[in-house]
Parts: sequence; structure tokens; C-alpha cells
Amino acid sequence: MVSMMPSNLGYSLREAGSHIRRNWSTCLGAVVTIFLSLFVIGVFALASNLVSNLVGNVEDRVVIQAFISDNADQAAVDAFQKKIQGWDNVDTVVYKSKEEALQEYRETMSNRNAADAVDALDGQNPVPASLMIKTDEPRQVEGVANQIVEDPDFKAISDDPENVSASVKYGKETVDRLFSVTNYIRIGAAVLIVLLIFVAFVFINNTIRLAISARRREIAIMRLVGASNSFIRGPFVAEGAIEAIIGAILAIIALQVSWSMLQPRLASSLQFLSFELSTGVVVRVYVILIVAGVVIGLFGSAIAMRRYLKV
Repeated sequence: MVSMMPSNLGYSLREAGSHIRRNWSTCLGAVVTIFLSLFVIGVFALASNLVSNLVGNVEDRVVIQAFISDNADQAAVDAFQKKIQGWDNVDTVVYKSKEEALQEYRETMSNRNAADAVDALDGQNPVPASLMIKTDEPRQVEGVANQIVEDPDFKAISDDPENVSASVKYGKETVDRLFSVTNYIRIGAAVLIVLLIFVAFVFINNTIRLAISARRREIAIMRLVGASNSFIRGPFVAEGAIEAIIGAILAIIALQVSWSMLQPRLASSLQFLSFELSTGVVVRVYVILIVAGVVIGLFGSAIAMRRYLKV
């Protein structure tokens, strides 16, 4: 395997810098190509993380609600709550009383005349108490729900002992649809990012190939005087890396400015969603862009040189 790193780093960097100054227009085209490619990749990488966060927030709201009979013994309810808390895959179990459930109904349905409906009950409270069960992972919801339905202790306290499954709600169809959509989103984002990286590589490779083609006479002379392939390759590889780093830095600056301007607007327009990205995620995306740019530049230069070095 032929090394892509120049054997004489100092000479290669000086020659790369000299060529960039002499042929700035060609190099500018390569930098712009790398910048645009990495910028688009960065946009989709940040968007993918943002969508994953939003999807995670939605998934985290998936809760099993087990309705309790008004006549259930409170000691039996407490014992069952403690029992569930010890199950595998169960994160939290919270008891919601009839009064709390009615108040939640009043608050969540405030725009639908809930107050009038509650007042019409004349002090009666038809809303049952319940246990709110949250799993460690949202995808474990169905298994835990089935386990509750099959448990004889829950049947003794359930709101509908004749049809225990009717007393356990978690929106099965909605949850299944949610997980299906989120899977498609995550897979689609990953495939799109890989495709964009491939497109960026093709564009960068073609740009570098044009630059090398313009200097094919210089390469031929160097071969005639006995220069080794690694010696000839060095300045081109260094030039590709320099252009990639410049393009990546410009892409990062553009991404940071764009996100700083866009994020507050999204947050104010869609207040019910979270548009926060942790500093660690953003830094990781930026580091990946720099590394990807350098790798693409190095491989692009090395592959483009094969035609002229016949290696």
C-alpha cells in the first residue's frame, strides 16, 4: 500500500503553499467545492442530531397508564406499585389519584370547555386513579404492558377486572407508528449523510484532478529527472489537505453563524419543541467535518495522482 503522506513534509508544504499562491483561482474552486460539500454534510449532521433529540423527547413521553378501581384497597395498590418498580425494564412508577387525574383533565382540556364539563358533574369524579409506568427504553413499553395485564395482582385492583387489557393503555397503534417513523428518519439521515460524503469525495477528486492535469508537464519533468513517486505526490497531497482544512473551517464558521441565527427563531416559533443541541454534539460534528475534509482531500489527491504516477 502506497503511503499518502509526503516523505518530505517541509518541502511538500512549501510547494503546496507556493502553488496555492500562484494558482489561487483554481485552488479557490477546490476550497469552495469542499466548503459547500462539508457545509451540506454539516447541515444534515446537525439536523440529524436535532431530529434524534426531538424523536427521543417524543419517545420519552410514551407512558403506560394502568387504571385502578375506585374500590381497590390502597394497601394492595401500594404493594403492586412496589412490585412493578422492581421489574426489569421499569424506570419509574407514579401513583396518580382520582383528584390529580381530574385536575390534569381540567388543565389539559382548558381550551375545550373542560371546566364546564367538570362543574356539570356536581362533585362526582368519574376519572379513575392510575399508575403511570415509564420504561427504561420506550421500545420496552409493549412487553411491560403485557406483563401488567397478565399479572393476577393487577387484576384484583384493575378498573375492569373482566377485561384487564382495557385497563392498561399506552396507545399501541400510535406507539408502533411512532417507532416506525423514527426508524425511517434515523436510517434515512444516516444514508443521506453517507451519500453526501460520497458526492463530496467525487467533486473534490475531480477538482484536484483538474489541478493536477494543469501541471502534468511539471510532473513529467520531475519524473524525467528521477524524482520518486512519493516526492512528486507530496506537494499535491499537502495541497489537498490544506484546501480541505480551509474548506472545513469555512463550513464550520458558516454552520455556527447559521445555527446561531436560526435556533432562537425556531425556539420562539415552536415553543413546544426543544431545539437545543449540546456543546458536545456540536463540537463532535465540527471535528468530524475537519477529519472528513482532510481524509477526503488526502484520498482525492492520492487517487487523482495515480494516472500520472502509474502506481
